[in-house]
This record gives sequence, C-alpha cells and structure tokens, in this order.
Amino acid sequence: MPNIIVTDTEGQRSEVPIAVGEILMEVLNENDFEEIEGVCGGIRSCATCHVYVKEGWLDKLSDKHEEELELLSGLSTQQTNSRLSCQIQMTDALDGLELTIAPFED
Repeated sequence: MPNIIVTDTEGQRSEVPIAVGEILMEVLNENDFEEIEGVCGGIRSCATCHVYVKEGWLDKLSDKHEEELELLSGLSTQQTNSRLSCQIQMTDALDGLELTIAPFED
C-alpha cells in the first residue's frame, strides 16, 4: 500500500498508509490529524483542509479547480505549494508524497 508523509502543525512527521483512489483529507481525518477539519466535506467551499505540498510533487497532482484557486487566494497562509487536501486523490505516482498541514486560519 502506498504511503504519504505528513508533518503536522507542531512539526511531528508521520508516515500514513493510503490506498490508491482515496482522498487525502478523508485519510488525514481517519488518522486523527485534528488540524484538518474538512468542514465542507470536500466540496471546495471552506479551505479547512489546507496543506503545503513539498516541492517536486506539485506537478504530479491534478490541476487546481477555479474554486480551489479562489479559496486559497483568500488565505493569509497561502503559499505557492498550497493545496486543499480534499482535492488530492491518491495515485501510485504519489507514493511517498510529502505534505505539511498548514496553520489554522482564524
């Protein structure tokens, strides 16, 4: 089974197994990453599942939808490597993906 490497907001790194086809936000919630709220349930309307994807992985992800771009642009914590974890579906090519959970946006 593929894995992702997650760094939480306190700097703690964890290796998390994830099946191909699963959505990152759901797997992060199932693995008790409380910083990932996913309030909207993955419909690109809240940005409470904001993560930073390690450079080198971005071009392996699907393109951002217009709604995702709009949500991310309104965040003070946005970076060029920002993504919503609800919009990342696991593939074999993402095995070893490294991401950091973004700080909570007040």
